[in-house]
This record gives sequence, C-alpha cells and structure tokens, in this order.
Amino acid sequence: MDLVLRLEQNGSHSLVLDGQALTCAIGTGGIRQEKREGDGATPVGHFPFRRIFYRADRLPQPVGCPDAIPITADHGWSDDPADPTRYNRLVTLPYPHSHERLMRADAVYDVIVELGYNDAPPVPSHGSAIFMHVARPDYSGTEGCIALALADLLRILERTAGSGAVIVPAGLAGKTGPS
Repeated sequence: MDLVLRLEQNGSHSLVLDGQALTCAIGTGGIRQEKREGDGATPVGHFPFRRIFYRADRLPQPVGCPDAIPITADHGWSDDPADPTRYNRLVTLPYPHSHERLMRADAVYDVIVELGYNDAPPVPSHGSAIFMHVARPDYSGTEGCIALALADLLRILERTAGSGAVIVPAGLAGKTGPS
C-alpha cells in the first residue's frame, strides 16, 4: 500500500491512509529533489518499507509485524559519508564512524520504519537514515524523516502488515518548508 505525502491548505503535511489524512512532520530543510547528507530535507521519491524496529522495553511488538526488530542499546545507523562499508546501514555500537544511536531517551525512535532511500547501494553524501518514525508532540521538523503520532504510525503498520511505501511527490519539492 502506498502512502502519499501531501501538503494541506494550512501548510501542514499529511500521509493519506485509506482516504484519511494523518498529520505528519517532514524535514526542517523542506522537500528536495536532490538530497544531501545533513541538509535536513525530506527527499522526493518512492520509498518502500524495509525493516521495522521498535522499543520492546516501551511498547509491544507492532500488530501485523511479526518480523519487527527490538531495538537494543548497541543499535546505531551510520551517517558518515566517509564510512567505506556501512554508510546508511545499521551498525553495532560502539562504532568508529559518525552514527545515530537508535535507542534514544526521547520517544521519537520508539517505532522506526526504515525507508528504502539511498540503499541500493548507498551513495556517499546523498543522505542516510530516512525513516518513518514517531513525531514530537508539536510535529516539529525532522532531519529528513517523516514523523507521525505513535497511534497513527502503529495504525499504518497494522493496516499495511509492515509492507508498504511512502511516496513524496516531485511537485512538492522546493514549494514547502517543514510542517
């Protein structure tokens, strides 16, 4: 099932699931056709769900996602374009290159859907760690990810059985800032 990102009349963004608009946050750098590491932009494209990760110490396994992976303290994600072998990949911490830690103190990564962006194979500097994850309460901008309320994200996973895609239309590039 494809979830299409759209710009609402009030300037916010949403993903459409079964005809219903689910409010979401996008990158602080807006939407861009040409994504670069660190630009904070959400890339244009069609991004299939890859793996689903969740905080088993905070939540039950997402319904309909029997292969969801519990996040552990040693899970990280390489965001270092100089990393010769693991850029834009799951890594085990400690890790010698720049990375994000998946087990965070806040709730933003309590559920993560790895989106198929720049991963076949990863091209250094074209952006990493484009996820669909939990939004902050104020829906403030992300580093390029798409973020939704936890209940909406879990509903998407249940409805899609963890198999779907996010479509960010090219027509939104350069026209919108963050939600």
